[in-house]
Amino acid sequence: MSIFRRLRDLTVASVNDALDSMEDPVVMLNQYMRDMEVEIGQVEVAVARQVALEKKFRQQWEEAVALVEKRDRQVKLALTEGEDELARRALADKKQYEGRAQEYETLYLSAAEAAGQMREKLAELKEEFYKMRAKKFTLMARAQVARTQKQVNSAVVGIGNQTAGRGFARMEEKVMRMEAEAQMSGQWRQTSMGLNNALSELEKDDLDAELANIKASLKENKASAAPETKA
Repeated sequence: MSIFRRLRDLTVASVNDALDSMEDPVVMLNQYMRDMEVEIGQVEVAVARQVALEKKFRQQWEEAVALVEKRDRQVKLALTEGEDELARRALADKKQYEGRAQEYETLYLSAAEAAGQMREKLAELKEEFYKMRAKKFTLMARAQVARTQKQVNSAVVGIGNQTAGRGFARMEEKVMRMEAEAQMSGQWRQTSMGLNNALSELEKDDLDAELANIKASLKENKASAAPETKA
């Protein structure tokens, strides 16, 4: 049983954590305010009905009292006129309306007390609603500040430690690699130019030597041809 209880506790804890992470304070505060508005609306309807019932019982009580007073006058009038039987009937009717008046008075007082309590409850709900509405705006502002601060902090951390930082390091390494390749390319070019210059100098020396040989050959030919001309 202890294993199953622990599994249940872990499951409940995981579900609660998931629900907590899904709850957006702004969304939930707006929902709570809507719930309170619905509750206030329901109480207002109940109060209106109770007030209507209070007015109804009051009207019935007042009508019954008016009939009692009317029958009382009629009893006295009948006795004055010597109509004892009529006076007796009017008196019995008066007693009946007195009973009704007392009943309606009780109902009216009970309905009035209930209506008063419901009015107080409605006033308390509205006062609480106004307080919660004012507090809602404060909490929403605090939530927005916290959310913005969290985004800024995440961005700063990201620049230093995450994608942007790694990207800059990689680009710096690439630039250094390009600079090294450019430097090596320049050194190779200088080496190649030095080789070409050296080979050109060698070729120039060969040409000079060949020209010197040709000049020497021409001189020799000229020297050997000179006596033959004198003969």
